[in-house]
Amino acid sequence: MKALRFVAENTAEVQNIEIPEIAADEVLIAARSVGVCHSDIELLEGRYIIPFEYPIIPGHEWSGEVAKIGADVTEFVVGDRVVGECVIGDDHFGFSISGAAAEFFVVKPAWLHKLPDEVSFTSGALVEPFSCGYYGLMRAGNVNASDVVVVLGAGPIGLGVVAGAAALGATTLVVEPSEGRRAAALELGADRAVAPDDVEAVLRDHSGGRGADVVVEATGRPEVMASALELAGYRARLVYIGIDVGRSAPAKLGLIQSKELDIRGAIGSPGVWPATLRFIAKSGLDLGRLVTREFAADDAVTALAESRKTAENIKVHIQFDAEL
Repeated sequence: MKALRFVAENTAEVQNIEIPEIAADEVLIAARSVGVCHSDIELLEGRYIIPFEYPIIPGHEWSGEVAKIGADVTEFVVGDRVVGECVIGDDHFGFSISGAAAEFFVVKPAWLHKLPDEVSFTSGALVEPFSCGYYGLMRAGNVNASDVVVVLGAGPIGLGVVAGAAALGATTLVVEPSEGRRAAALELGADRAVAPDDVEAVLRDHSGGRGADVVVEATGRPEVMASALELAGYRARLVYIGIDVGRSAPAKLGLIQSKELDIRGAIGSPGVWPATLRFIAKSGLDLGRLVTREFAADDAVTALAESRKTAENIKVHIQFDAEL
């Protein structure tokens, strides 16, 4: 079978390897669509946040089809359309253990969720990043049509926040320097998408001067994280989902007290995958519009290169179609 393998630091290859065997409590998945994440590039460059070893098959944003089940597996049958979680105990699927960027790969049933009929394989491979944004909204609590939600950053996860907030009926404003990503935010339901220099005036207009009811920070840039305090209104809810480790920026911390702000952090999407899938299916969200380039398995290395072109691409997918 064909598999994308990171064989050494900054060295990726499409290789022909054996189809893996499964144990009685395992499932063999035929990959269908696999997204390339910024974390995959960090893995390739040797700087992922947890220990790992080369060679490794990446791929933690995926959708696929059950190709074979172990003798003890009762929850799934061959042909089921599925997606899977990527943080399993101490293991990170696609990082510390090999992932989904192969024609076939092995998982445990406990990691899997059935993909609703209404959701395509392309959208299915976006469940993982969307679930992170959805979890951030859930951490904010009771986001609804009475709220003005400001999303800082229109990367894939920030755009997931936009889609979720808009589907919940909130007035949704996006702050993003990239014109192309601002356009994508509008397609996903944002009421306004503005450059950073314009946000204060636009927010005054949309909030009647009270400021944001909810701010979701999705850039992980310290100076942007600090600015969230200033955009928040009285008793606003702030959720930080952008990740930064070790950097700093000046912040007006007194605003936390004077505005009585509710501030929460969110990382990943623990415990919300079933709700996320129901939300996507019921709301009719077309997450596939985030995919700007698609590549066949043979061109997976090119897909990695294209994913680095963040001014041109939002999400790059690798497509697989192998059958046993």
